Amino acid sequence: MPISITLGARTWLERLWSSIADRGRPYADVPGIARPPLVRAELLARSLLSERGEASGAAVARELLSVLHSLNAEDRSAFCRFLATEFVPDEATLRAAAQAYLEEPSAARAMTLFEKAEPPRQEVLRRMNMAPGGTASLVEMRRELLAELKRQPELKPLDADLQHLFLSWFNRGFLELRRIDWETPASILEKLITYEAVHEIQGWEDLRRRLAPDRRCFAFFHRALPGEPLIFVEVALVKGLASAIQPLLAPADGMTPDVDTAIFYSISNCQEGLRGISFGNFLIKQVVEELKAELPQLKAFSTLSPVPGFRRWLKRRLERSGDTLRAEEEAAILALRTPEEGAEAPAIAVLLEELASGEWWLDPAREAALRPALMRLAAEYLTRPNSGIGAIDPVARFHLGNGARLERINWLGNTAPRGMTESYGIMVNYLYDPDSIEANHEAFTRSGAVARSAAVDAMLALPALTPPKGRAGYLPRLLGGAETGEKPAA
Repeated sequence: MPISITLGARTWLERLWSSIADRGRPYADVPGIARPPLVRAELLARSLLSERGEASGAAVARELLSVLHSLNAEDRSAFCRFLATEFVPDEATLRAAAQAYLEEPSAARAMTLFEKAEPPRQEVLRRMNMAPGGTASLVEMRRELLAELKRQPELKPLDADLQHLFLSWFNRGFLELRRIDWETPASILEKLITYEAVHEIQGWEDLRRRLAPDRRCFAFFHRALPGEPLIFVEVALVKGLASAIQPLLAPADGMTPDVDTAIFYSISNCQEGLRGISFGNFLIKQVVEELKAELPQLKAFSTLSPVPGFRRWLKRRLERSGDTLRAEEEAAILALRTPEEGAEAPAIAVLLEELASGEWWLDPAREAALRPALMRLAAEYLTRPNSGIGAIDPVARFHLGNGARLERINWLGNTAPRGMTESYGIMVNYLYDPDSIEANHEAFTRSGAVARSAAVDAMLALPALTPPKGRAGYLPRLLGGAETGEKPAA
C-alpha cells in the first residue's frame, strides 16, 4: 500500500529514523557542544565520512542537520562553501587512476577511475540524507544555494553534486501521482495556493472553482517528502480548444455533458530546490492516460500556455533591427500617434511601448492596429531557430520538447496584468496528439524543428495589409512617399 501523503506519514518515517539514530548514538563520533556552531557542523561533516555503521551514521547525520537548522544565514552559506571546497577528489590518486586507464583502457580501470573521480562530498550528502528529514533539508539547502550561485561561483560543485543526486533520488519510478480534490487535506490545499506560479489562486473560493467537477488537478509526490507536492497541473474539461484563460477561471455551474477536450492551463513546480529536475513531461503524459481512462469521450489534449518571453524579445529585436515590422504594419502603428508639429517620429520600439500601455486592448483603433503585427511576430518568435537574439521561450521549449504541436496562437488570451506585461496578452495552444508525440519530440530535439499547424504556417505568411489612410503631410513623408497624401507603394 502506498504511503499516505498526509503529515502522519512524515511522523512515522521520522520516528523510524530517530529510533535508528538513537540506537547508534553511543557508537557515533559526535563532537562536543562547547564548540561554535559552524565549527561543530564542519567537524560533524568530517565525522560523517568516517562512520561505518548505519545507526552511528544516522546519529551523526541527525546531529549535523540539527546544528545546520540552528545556524544563521551567514554561517549556513559558509558551511556550503566548506562542502564545496573541502571534499574534493585526492589529486594524486585521481591522476594515478587516469594514467593507469590511459596505459591500459579496460572496463575495470574505467570503473576505478570513475570511483576516484567522484568527490567525497557526494558521500557526505548521501549520509546526510540518512537523517530524519534529510531529503527535505538537502532540498532546502539547494534552494538557498541557488540564490547564492551568481555571487559565489565557488558553490557550483556543490550544486552540481546535489542536482546529480536528486536526479537519482527523484527518479520517475519513485514518484506517486495523486489527484487533488476538495477532500485532500487542507495542509496540501494551502500549498497549492502558495505554489501556484502561472495564474494566482485568489483564496479558497478560487481554489474550490479549480477543483470543481469540470476541473481536475494532479500532483506528483515523493515518499521522502510526504505532504509536499513536487509539481501539479490544473486541467479544464471543455468543448473545443480554449482560447482565453479568464473564462476558464470564472465560476461555472458544472461540467457540460459534451466535453471533448482537456486543457492543461497551469503547471507549477513547487520545490525551488529541485530546479532542473524534470517532472513535467512525465506528469502531463501520465495525466493524459488517467483522463483517457476516466473520460473516454475526450478527444483532444491541449495546453493554454503563456508566452513569457515574447514582449522582452520583441523589444530587443525592435531596438536592434530596422526590418522587424512590415511596411504596412509599421504604418498602421505610426498612424495611431498624433505628432507634434516639427517633431521627429519616435523609434518604433518606444512607440509600441507607449501604445501598449494601460488597457489599450479596449481601444478598437489600437487593438486593430497592433493585432496583425503582434500575432505574426509571436508566430515568428515561437517557430524561429535559435539565432542569438534570445533563447527559445521556456514554455515553448518545455512543450515542444515533450512532443506537442504548436496548434494555435490566441489574441488577448490573458488580459490580466501579468499576461499583458509578458506577451501583450497572447496565449498559445500546444496540442498533445498521442499519434505524433514521439515524432515531434525527435524532430525538435535533433534539429530544433517546431511541429506546427497549418494555421500557424498561414500566420507566418500573412498577405500584405492595406494600411490606413495617413494624415496628410506626415505619414507619407515617414514612408518616403509624396507630400500630397498619396499611399506609398506596397
